[in-house]
Amino acid sequence: LRACVCVSVAEQHRAAGAAAAMKFKIEGLTVFFPYEYIYPEQHQYMLELKRALDAKGHCLLEMPTGTGKTITLLSLITSYQMADSSVGKLIYCTRTVHEMEKVLDELRSLHAYQQQELGKGTKILALGLSSRKNLCIHPQVSGEGSRESVDAGCRRLTASWVRAAALDNANIETCPFYEGYEKKGAEQVLPPGVYTLHDLRVYGRQKGWCPYFLARHMIQFANVVVYNYQYLLDPKVSGIISREMEKECVVIFDEAHNIDNVCIEALSVNIRQQTLDGASRNINKMSQIIDRFKATDANRLREEYNRLVEGLAQRGNLPASDNWLSNPVLPDDILREAVPGNIRRAEHFVAVLKRLLQYLKMRLQTEKVESEGPVSFVTSLSSKAGIDQKTLKFCYDRLHSLLLTLEVTDTDEFLHIQAVCDFATLVGTYTRGFSIIIEPFDERMPHIPDPVLQLSCLDASLAIKPVFQRFQSVVITSGTLSPIDLYPKLLNFNPVIIQSFTMSLTRDCLCPMVLTCGRCVLDSSDQLPVSTKFDMRSDPGVVRNYGRLLLEMVSCVPDGVVCFFVSYSYMDAIVNSWNEMQILQDIMQHKLVFIETQDVVETTLALDNYRKACDCGRGAVFFSVARGKVAEGIDFDRHYGRLVIMFGVPFQYTLSRILIARLEYLRETFQIKEGDFLTFDAVRQAAQCVGRVIRSKADYGMMIFADKRYNRHDKRSKLPGWILSHLKDAHLNLSTDMALHIAREFLRRMAQPYDKAGSEKKRTLLSQADLENMEAQATAGF
Repeated sequence: LRACVCVSVAEQHRAAGAAAAMKFKIEGLTVFFPYEYIYPEQHQYMLELKRALDAKGHCLLEMPTGTGKTITLLSLITSYQMADSSVGKLIYCTRTVHEMEKVLDELRSLHAYQQQELGKGTKILALGLSSRKNLCIHPQVSGEGSRESVDAGCRRLTASWVRAAALDNANIETCPFYEGYEKKGAEQVLPPGVYTLHDLRVYGRQKGWCPYFLARHMIQFANVVVYNYQYLLDPKVSGIISREMEKECVVIFDEAHNIDNVCIEALSVNIRQQTLDGASRNINKMSQIIDRFKATDANRLREEYNRLVEGLAQRGNLPASDNWLSNPVLPDDILREAVPGNIRRAEHFVAVLKRLLQYLKMRLQTEKVESEGPVSFVTSLSSKAGIDQKTLKFCYDRLHSLLLTLEVTDTDEFLHIQAVCDFATLVGTYTRGFSIIIEPFDERMPHIPDPVLQLSCLDASLAIKPVFQRFQSVVITSGTLSPIDLYPKLLNFNPVIIQSFTMSLTRDCLCPMVLTCGRCVLDSSDQLPVSTKFDMRSDPGVVRNYGRLLLEMVSCVPDGVVCFFVSYSYMDAIVNSWNEMQILQDIMQHKLVFIETQDVVETTLALDNYRKACDCGRGAVFFSVARGKVAEGIDFDRHYGRLVIMFGVPFQYTLSRILIARLEYLRETFQIKEGDFLTFDAVRQAAQCVGRVIRSKADYGMMIFADKRYNRHDKRSKLPGWILSHLKDAHLNLSTDMALHIAREFLRRMAQPYDKAGSEKKRTLLSQADLENMEAQATAGF
């Protein structure tokens, strides 16, 4: 989905006449910046970031989209690393592979400039790390469909017992790339440089080494590591990948506006009837393998028993190819304890799992909704199934140990029992911050039985707390963090710097508007307030007004128009209504219409055709959904998005029992009111949607917030400062015809030539000389 044509900030700098780069000082620190000009907000961002690093503390920084946040971070922190050898590696966390590649490309141009200034002796090693699916070069395994299938295919060829057996039997297949890595690569160090995932695959093919295990090995030697959030936030992964990172590292979470949701998902587990059926099959298969081992290799089971008496920490010496998942929560001191006696023997552990499954199946048979905390759930489980809290704690690691002992390589077949053991370990470890909710059906479709047992994490700080404790500086940054003061409460930490920056512009290329009603004409139905409130969203007058707003806009706005709706179901309903009212046909007289669906392939195809329609001058409209894939990851820069309309306020489904439980927890634990959190969450999603349309300062676009609730100060004030600063009083409480008039005037202004560098009073590009003057004034005490 991220494959799109975009103009990077680097190109914007070049467009401004960049032919060189610059170095300058910020409070005594020499900073290398690979472009001839810098934006004022980039300089301010570097200043606040440096102060956070000086204080060895955490910070929250909100910077507008399209202002070069990535290169700003990289320039300041790599310069800081060179000036202070005590600073550890830079760990840059992104959400997607596309963002990872973009970061490494920016770093490559920065490093080239640093070498040009300081000589070839200035060497860094920077690399990206992703899953096996994105790094595997084995012809057959890399062609597997899912990530789990690639992981399992890899283990079938690289597990220690498979490789040992292959020494005696030439017919057993192993991975030539892993064997090559083990023979030579494990002792080697990558040459200095910046390695994208593509570069690692190319290097792996040249040397005959596995890129995935090479990258994992090289993390300890790298100055900069770029990988996904999960490698730090999901304890099952971070315990393997990020275990050796030193305290002095600087951690960046980029595009972190939804970081609380990522934390919650990392510690939440859903169990359905299909999960339990699959887990039953897994247990039966393990029992058969245990019986076979008892008959042929009883010593192996005895060795495992002795190892478990010494404690689970002993597994830290496993080969990298065998150690595939860490414990979801247990700290090292508990892992050094002996495993409870009732699950040390393989057959006893399997018997415990059978009792656990029987209990979970019984709980799923409920006909009414049940909700309880971990303590009461564990008490009930102990009385009815005879499984105590300590046994539950060790379930996940005991399963991992057993699968290794039984030499299981098809780990993708055992995902169901892994989910059950993950659930058991979490519920046995935490006494608060979680809720267990059992629903016999989805209340939106009550006639379809679909029981689900949900262990829902309610406290985002539980997943990120180890990160704040382990590393001296953690930077949380995004273009849409407003209201920024809520994040320290949600994540339960104390940042030393909290700052939101505005965008310096030579012209008002942003035009946000709040539309509250339809066209002002004699027909009273057209003057109805517009809103997606539950009691108004189905009103034919509201639906018609929304349709006429879009129709009026597509008739005057060139190129691409993007529309965001509050949910898939609402988008389906309103598009059907527009079709019946003939509004959709009228819209298609002006522009083609493309729609995001829940199918990734269909949406990718729709996006591709949308861009083609914009490229050829035909223009197009793209219907999308807040919180969807497009809202989170696709840029509609330049002619791909001259207008974005946010139909409604994208509140979460407020009847969700998980949401109700989380709101109650936030109120009791952090004193965050329900209304405050719901508004904060809805407005940040709306800001994320409309922010898709502006991706650089040379760009321009309009934003229409089409709902009367945005006219209220308590909603509007929570928008990011860089949007609010352009939201004039004259652009509030608009009707459709007033918004149309403002749009025409705005497009006429944008057609005029302008000076990209700005005037003396309003400089938007600073040269090295400007920065030197600023530094001299600051030093002199002005």
